[in-house]
Amino acid sequence: MQAVFFYLFATIMIASAGVVIFARNPVHSVLFLILAFCNGAGLFLLAGAEFLAMILIVVYVGAVAVLFLFVVMMLDVDFAELKQGFAKYLPVGVGVGVVVLAELGFVALGWSSAPSAADAAANPIIPQMSNTAALGQILYTKYVIFFQASALVLLTAMIGAIVLTLHHKPNIKRQKIDEQNARTRENVIEIKKVPFRTGV
Repeated sequence: MQAVFFYLFATIMIASAGVVIFARNPVHSVLFLILAFCNGAGLFLLAGAEFLAMILIVVYVGAVAVLFLFVVMMLDVDFAELKQGFAKYLPVGVGVGVVVLAELGFVALGWSSAPSAADAAANPIIPQMSNTAALGQILYTKYVIFFQASALVLLTAMIGAIVLTLHHKPNIKRQKIDEQNARTRENVIEIKKVPFRTGV
């Protein structure tokens, strides 16, 4: 039964990835990208990596793909103009694709499903521990320095984005919190008496 679901998820994911590339409508591409992510999460579940499956659904489907969908639907992007440069950058794209395929080929030739003796001794498998618990244990013990460093990088990027958006620009109104807190009913509401039967 597990093999049936594996081939089902894998077939749908590969077909969805193909539609993402060749679909003419960008909205359809994003929707099929979400479908590919969902089937990828199913493959992770079959492999016993439930944490990665949930991350794929929550982060990529729930945030990234939905953001792509909103951007594509709300922005008036001239895709005809974007396609004009396709022939110009085609040789570069083909070169990058060949390099990526070569790297994947080297990985596939050197890949082995059985762990080495050194890896098995360094990372013993505890049967009672779930995949999520094992990942959390190794992340917060062995790789805690790298985890904190990545958090600092993300914090720096967030602060930099805030600083860049707070630069003063002419003809742009800024929020004045003190004036808003000092507002009273007398200086924000103006009641006008309209004469009877004259309209507004």
